[in-house]
Amino acid sequence: MKEIKLDVSPHIYSSQDTRRMMKGVIVALVPNIFASLYFFRWKAFFVMLVAVVSCALTEYTIQRIRKKNIELSDHSFLVTALLYAMVLPPALPLWMVFLGGVFAIIFGKEIFGGLGCNIFNPALMARAFLMAAFPVALTTWAAPITLDAVTSATPLGLAKFEHVITPYTPLFIGNVAGSIGETSALALLLGFVYLLYKKIIDYRVPLAYVGTVVVFASVCYIINPVVYAPPLFHVLAGGLLIGAIFMATDPVTSPVTKKGRWVFGAGCGVLTMVIRNWGGLPEGVMYAILLMNAVTPLINRMTRPRRFGAKHGT
Repeated sequence: MKEIKLDVSPHIYSSQDTRRMMKGVIVALVPNIFASLYFFRWKAFFVMLVAVVSCALTEYTIQRIRKKNIELSDHSFLVTALLYAMVLPPALPLWMVFLGGVFAIIFGKEIFGGLGCNIFNPALMARAFLMAAFPVALTTWAAPITLDAVTSATPLGLAKFEHVITPYTPLFIGNVAGSIGETSALALLLGFVYLLYKKIIDYRVPLAYVGTVVVFASVCYIINPVVYAPPLFHVLAGGLLIGAIFMATDPVTSPVTKKGRWVFGAGCGVLTMVIRNWGGLPEGVMYAILLMNAVTPLINRMTRPRRFGAKHGT
């Protein structure tokens, strides 16, 4: 007689645990880290170092205060620290970098209950805090340490305020001013390929995000090419790629449903282009993702599949 085994859920297991996912994201960031060090040298190194130290110390301290098990080994603090450092100007004073790292862990993560409970992306929360507190420092840029870098203005700033379009080659390679981890499209795309290969992220969010930006920018460019930048420029310039690949795909703060991820990415794209084209700031990626993080619960609720036999809305 065949034995029937009964067990409680979950009945489907995956080898992809939190630690492995975090390590995968760190590996995907390696090309970007090397690009940052190449173009900004010691400035980028110290920004990343201080970000890592501040996030590690803060997470350790908070977990000790809350009398929780110290769980730095899951590497989540390191992912937060590196992503936070990637969206900072290379010349930002290091005490501001440290302050932002403390904010990222306390108000972006631990105040909600820790890993997996946060509503907003912690790295972007920290940058938004610094942007509100120190706007001049957050908009002061340093040129890459390369021979052909002639300006410290960002490509988006040049396009918005001076109607100057930066050539695509330096945008793709990374030889432009900007946050230390957003300048090299090549490095970011290498990380994207790795994340997809390891199935750490879903392609839907970045595809919807970038696709919406391309469509939106194309329409504007066709209407008035003198005022609006071409779509490829919007893809390569600023923080679009690092936002679409590493920030918007955060499994905690983005929708869990497949339809919801399309909606989330498209919403990020629309908000980004609205801010870039008609807002007071040249960049809109940070605010777009944070705003869409806020409506993620609603997107999940509206796009979740209906249970078999259940009435609509239940």
